[in-house]
Amino acid sequence: MRGVGQDLSELFDVVDEHDHVIGRAPRGKVHARGWRHRAVHVFVVNRAGEVFLHQRSLTKDTFPGKWNSSCAGHVGAGDDYEVTVVRELEEELGYVPGRIPERLFKIAARPETGEEFVWVYRVEAEGPFELNADEIQRGAWFTIAAVDRWLAERPEEFADSFRFLWPQVRGLL
Repeated sequence: MRGVGQDLSELFDVVDEHDHVIGRAPRGKVHARGWRHRAVHVFVVNRAGEVFLHQRSLTKDTFPGKWNSSCAGHVGAGDDYEVTVVRELEEELGYVPGRIPERLFKIAARPETGEEFVWVYRVEAEGPFELNADEIQRGAWFTIAAVDRWLAERPEEFADSFRFLWPQVRGLL
């Protein structure tokens, strides 16, 4: 599934405050109206204890050019979180995990996540990865301390969801 790119007509499940599906709508409409929907964020860590982060493509409809978790993506209409996490790892990083990544925690939909319910996952991998240029400009490995410093000094270089998730996930990596 390489080269998928941005599709504002992609259908998302619209969900209520309890993450129950109440309808379906295209990506562009869901984002424009701020409706609740679903996403996953994956943090890939290596044996050295570093985390892989990526810089979003400039063509993304939200947070273009900002740094984010190893990979992240929306749950498509009719899909679930587990299907999505595996798809996103393959689509964005060219990585096929041997099993479902470890679930860390779930965040309720809120402004910091773009009204997304988010399951956060962790997976161990060494790379190298085959980055999808439609999704990612570049990626690199960072120590936890380096991310902490960077985030403290230049928070504007990160997507809002990453800034919200990092303090909660960093100790679990």
